[in-house]
Amino acid sequence: MRENGNAYTGFASVYDELMDNVPYDEWAKCYHRILKEHGITDGLICDLACGSGNMTDRLRRMGYDMIGVEISEDMLGIARAKEGADQILYLQQDMCAFELYGTVRACTLVCDSLNYLLEEEEILAMLRLVNNYLDPGGIFIFDFNTVEKYAGVIGDTTIAENREDCSFIWDNFYDAGSGINECELTVFVKRQGEELFERFTETHFQRGYEPDEIKSLIERAGMKLESCMSMEQAGLSGEEGRFLAVAVEKGKA
Repeated sequence: MRENGNAYTGFASVYDELMDNVPYDEWAKCYHRILKEHGITDGLICDLACGSGNMTDRLRRMGYDMIGVEISEDMLGIARAKEGADQILYLQQDMCAFELYGTVRACTLVCDSLNYLLEEEEILAMLRLVNNYLDPGGIFIFDFNTVEKYAGVIGDTTIAENREDCSFIWDNFYDAGSGINECELTVFVKRQGEELFERFTETHFQRGYEPDEIKSLIERAGMKLESCMSMEQAGLSGEEGRFLAVAVEKGKA
């Protein structure tokens, strides 16, 4: 199962508001540091599964020419409405089958978007495309959640939050047999100028992966896994079970 284009529909309109606890500024500074360590201080970067463009825009403001790839039309609508969006090329594409006009200096993939790919072959397809579109020696920076994140941290839990204009209920169900975490997301959004709330329901599926699995897939795609560490080891705040990885292009197949 590939990215779910039907996910992040009703949620898209309030995504930024309800995800304001995500440390995008901190992550962007870390990504910028990693890029500079590889001699990448400008040029073209592709942000896969870019969502509402939070990381895409931050990297743009750091001096990079940005491409944002996202499957959800609703999320792209939010991204394209932001200040500075006219300086970013946004493409509505599946990250497992994206097409660019040429190579880029780096690719990024943030906020556990990789975990929406439920089969290793889907990840491999995405990685092969990344490798194909990277400049020689280009890098791929991404994060992912491990099995432990779903099995021991968020699996079979309910997360709820209520705000003045919106609220959500996030019910997680982890199936150890399949390794799939199913999230039933219910969002209530206040209608503009009214006291009524609209109710949206979405279902999200994610699967955890271990560093050894990611390393094997990276190598099969023709790249080299340069580093893979917990967010804490990377000097970043982040919940238990999330890893940050950097892969390097080592030639085309």
